Amino acid sequence: MKKILGMGNALTDILLQINDDNVIFNLNLLKGGMNLIDLIKLEEIRSHFDMLTSKKAAGGSASNTVNGITRLGGQAGFVGKVGNDETGDFFRNDTINNGVAPILSYSSNQSGVCTVLVSKDGERTMCTFLGAAAELEVDDIKPEMFEGYDIFHIEGYLVQNHDLIYNAVKHAKKAGLLVSIDMASYNVVEANLDFLKKLVAEYVDIVFANEDEARAFTGKEPEDALIKIAENSYIAVVKVGKDGSYVMSDNIKHTIEPYVADCIDTTGAGDLYAAGFLYGLSRDLPLDICGKIGSYVSSQVVEVIGAKMSEETWEKINSEVKMIIGDWSIVNSQ
Repeated sequence: MKKILGMGNALTDILLQINDDNVIFNLNLLKGGMNLIDLIKLEEIRSHFDMLTSKKAAGGSASNTVNGITRLGGQAGFVGKVGNDETGDFFRNDTINNGVAPILSYSSNQSGVCTVLVSKDGERTMCTFLGAAAELEVDDIKPEMFEGYDIFHIEGYLVQNHDLIYNAVKHAKKAGLLVSIDMASYNVVEANLDFLKKLVAEYVDIVFANEDEARAFTGKEPEDALIKIAENSYIAVVKVGKDGSYVMSDNIKHTIEPYVADCIDTTGAGDLYAAGFLYGLSRDLPLDICGKIGSYVSSQVVEVIGAKMSEETWEKINSEVKMIIGDWSIVNSQ
């Protein structure tokens, strides 16, 4: 089985359900987007809510993905940066508890947190104080980090640091790893379009994007965007929410049917889709089966608040994934 190394912002998620979207607009936040904030804005946001009702979990896009991979039975590590504080300790311990090998650097500054405001329609507005997470730099990336891994998965939220990304993907390629990237958010894609296009063309093997991110990246609608992305990558994945997803490689397109879900929060849906897909890839399963696993795992996470699911839910997921793989094995043995 292949091993996956994730790299991203080491953030502790603080999740809050909201009853009225007006609070988002009153705080001058972009609904459904990723809003970078400072400490002053963080305190302003917290003043509007009862923080005792919040849920806390180790988060960040790539962290969510590798946590999902290990819960499915895969092997994974995570590269990030935290502060020498209580939040940093929580992040490290929660990462270990999820079966992920933490490869963390430390800062004297406060650890990063992402306050996630979950609307009634399930949309999530992310308010990200990067703190120490944003201080991950070129010197923190060592060649030995990549030893023993097969796939290097990067979250798009890191793309503001061009030198960091280039340094990391060069190390990954030199070590023989496939490089995977999740586009993260349409506004991040729009702000870093030229860099992302160059990165994908030169270094990236696997691209994950939802329909908004794919449109921002290519200027095209989902199926045409899929073709465009696949021109410069080994595997292209475009997710279209409740309508499923598309996967393309070597000019072969797979349409992945969605699983019906009672959506209350889309936090982590894309991250867990990537987890299921990369887990399937780590087992050398066909791409349509990888997509089916990703689709199922993401359908389960939208039924809970946040990107972390209960032991009972993971037992259900693993049982279903075994059936998906088993059904494929039966068909292919006939």
